[in-house]
Amino acid sequence: MLTGFFFKLRDHRVPVTIREFLTLLEALEKQVAGHSIEDFYYLSRACLVKDEANFDKFDRAFGEHFKGLQSLPGLEALIPEEWLRRMIQRHLSDEDKAKIEKLGWDRLMEELRKRLAEQKGRHAGGNKWIGTGGASPYGAHGYHPEGIRIGPESAGNRTAVKVWERREFRNLDDSVELGTRNIKVALKRLRRFAREGAAEELDLDDTVRSTARNAGYLDLKMVPERHNAVKVLLFLDVGGSMEDHVKVCQELFSATRAEFKHLEYFYFHNFIYESVWRDNARRWSERIPTLDVLHKYGHDYKLILVGDATMSPYEVYAAGGSVEHSNDEPGSTWLKRLLDVYQRAIWLNPQPEAYWDAYASIGIIRQLMGHRMFPLTLQGLEQGMRLLSR
Repeated sequence: MLTGFFFKLRDHRVPVTIREFLTLLEALEKQVAGHSIEDFYYLSRACLVKDEANFDKFDRAFGEHFKGLQSLPGLEALIPEEWLRRMIQRHLSDEDKAKIEKLGWDRLMEELRKRLAEQKGRHAGGNKWIGTGGASPYGAHGYHPEGIRIGPESAGNRTAVKVWERREFRNLDDSVELGTRNIKVALKRLRRFAREGAAEELDLDDTVRSTARNAGYLDLKMVPERHNAVKVLLFLDVGGSMEDHVKVCQELFSATRAEFKHLEYFYFHNFIYESVWRDNARRWSERIPTLDVLHKYGHDYKLILVGDATMSPYEVYAAGGSVEHSNDEPGSTWLKRLLDVYQRAIWLNPQPEAYWDAYASIGIIRQLMGHRMFPLTLQGLEQGMRLLSR
């Protein structure tokens, strides 16, 4: 069928070569596209047509050759390797999940140490050893309400209290403009202007008044340029469940950088600990101690933390509770230090407010923030900016 398609293109004077045809076959072998005829259309056009002037010829040849087909014969029988790997993942009912015992932080870590010492081989589908599938608290592709994920891929339950892997996150785009206009309007509530520096800006009102008093002789009056005097510290949660909220966080980040001249921003994951970072590509090699931030930026900065606050409660109040590393002090200790220095502080949460009561961690963080948590909506932004500007 594909060989016939190649010759059909040649008949319609589409300049396709054997090399391009082999590229298409290689792409199909690697399952670059899905199995629908629409997916194949875009893949084959990308591989075989090098000049937009030939698109019409390609469409006519494609329509004639594949008329009436919804999928490519033979390809629908190929099962992706990932599906085969996931067959080991157990699907538990809500009743089965409710029966699984929560171990608690201390016992969870102690049992992990025992498993590491005792386990000799690979396991799958059980409820004790480190492995895949099943209801064990250690491993991947299974389910446990308070597990430690050991492996490169999540099953999607988002119940892990610790993750044993090196994860990479991406920076938020500060050039996003779509949808930021209303956010900028809300942020303007926080702006405060002051006149600083040399007198180099025309004061039109005073010039008019002074000229009138001077019998019509022009008397220019100058004033220092107005500057945005507000200083903002912005801490942004990235990665994990925050991937669901990337768009609105990018819009907020873009608007914030446009509105505030004195803005310092840092990234964290899930919760604030002993270090933060400025670039996600270098977050393992260029960490910034949180104490350095506290010492460098004065108490006149406004503090804005952005995160969905959706995590294991251990990440907030337990030493070693961080999902990614072993922290010597609880995250709550570091948040208190921030709030002691920056008393004008709010937490913006992109998680819909209707779901807040479903997460114990959100309730804990709201209390630590003195209930200064607001939804990341236009109304929530206005409420937060109003509080910060008092």
